[in-house]
Amino acid sequence: MAEVARLPRGRHSLTREEVAAAQRARLMLALTEVVGEKGYAATSVADVIGRAGVSRQTFYEQFASKLDCFLAAFDTAGEILLAEVVPVLGDGGDAPLARFDRLLTRYLEVLAASAGPARVLLVECHAAGPEAIRRRAALQERITAVLADVLGVGDERGRFACTVLVAAVGSLVTEPLVSGDTAALAALRQPILDLVAAALACR
Repeated sequence: MAEVARLPRGRHSLTREEVAAAQRARLMLALTEVVGEKGYAATSVADVIGRAGVSRQTFYEQFASKLDCFLAAFDTAGEILLAEVVPVLGDGGDAPLARFDRLLTRYLEVLAASAGPARVLLVECHAAGPEAIRRRAALQERITAVLADVLGVGDERGRFACTVLVAAVGSLVTEPLVSGDTAALAALRQPILDLVAAALACR
């Protein structure tokens, strides 16, 4: 989630809608940062508004609760992740394994570079409750669809294999994200790539 600049003090040319959008973005970014540091359960609205530099009134003008802000941040982080990862696939002119390697490599790079959003997407959603978990499942389905296209699978068995792979990778990255071990994240690339290469060879 990109850095969001503070609003200028005093008079400015921004519309009310632009101010509200900027405040909303700053609050989501602040929540993402604090949750990444403290975890969802230990994060309070006071933490979020303190990090964002806005009033409690402003927070509640934008969000009904901490959970509401978390869900909005989750959705935003998910869209940013897809926007960062999918373009590396190109036009599909090369081999499935090469495309998968680019997808996996970029995915791990984005997680390593954006620890807060990554923890929101893959770790803290479990603490946030059923709706957050449902949204994580929906995001995984979208990633599964991308993966199935990359690997050229269209039948039910192949699609299920992609679902399992996405879930497994999500599980594997959890501990490195929690511990902040970016080297361990990068080290996952080769064994996952080898596994997929072996599966493709058996088709």
